Amino acid sequence: MCGRFVVANVASELVSVLRVDLESEDLPEPSYNVAPTASVAIVLDSSKTEPPTRRLETARWGLVPSWAKDPSVGARAFNARSEELEDKPMFRKALEKRRAVVPASGYYEWKRVDDVKIPHYIHPADDSPLFLAGLYEWWKNPELAEDDPERWLLSFTILTRDAIGHLGSIHDRMPLFLDPDHADAWLDPTTENVRDVLDAAIDAAPAVATTLDDHVVSKAVGNVRNNSPELIEPLAE
Repeated sequence: MCGRFVVANVASELVSVLRVDLESEDLPEPSYNVAPTASVAIVLDSSKTEPPTRRLETARWGLVPSWAKDPSVGARAFNARSEELEDKPMFRKALEKRRAVVPASGYYEWKRVDDVKIPHYIHPADDSPLFLAGLYEWWKNPELAEDDPERWLLSFTILTRDAIGHLGSIHDRMPLFLDPDHADAWLDPTTENVRDVLDAAIDAAPAVATTLDDHVVSKAVGNVRNNSPELIEPLAE
């Protein structure tokens, strides 16, 4: 699973390779300890324009389906198993038409050693952007007026798959990583063969995983109130 990640650069720097057409004016600041229900920038393609418009938008981590009574359900849906998407009503429709890319600098994972959980920071060895496959949804708050700008909530989930190689020694799951080419195909809302796009992303993720480094970091990352560059620094022996 992926329960914490890092966005150490401004979002526009992270997604330059994805050719974003429009950027929201209220993008979040960089964060070294993004936790579920926090807001970050995601990339999505709007199918309501012709051609589709690729946008960088602020979204809350934890997918809230359109039929939810309130947004609290999103706190439990921050990850989604890629191999189960088509069987889950919460994710099935989003897989078809509402796929997103979550740009990150890296993410945290906890390795269990005996009865102790040790946090690791996992990131590209060359510090290039890390692209995570996601799904997004829009939820309308029925308690707010139609013209209230807060009425619509954009939320997302990060997809996962079985971990491989050295990442598998840390945790049995890892995010579904995307290289730029697969990220481009993943975002295309006009794709009809969604199963093929998903399978291609699942199969290609291990190649990205092999390029990632990891190191042990301070247990301070376990507290969501901690948020500073020191969190990603290697723990002194």
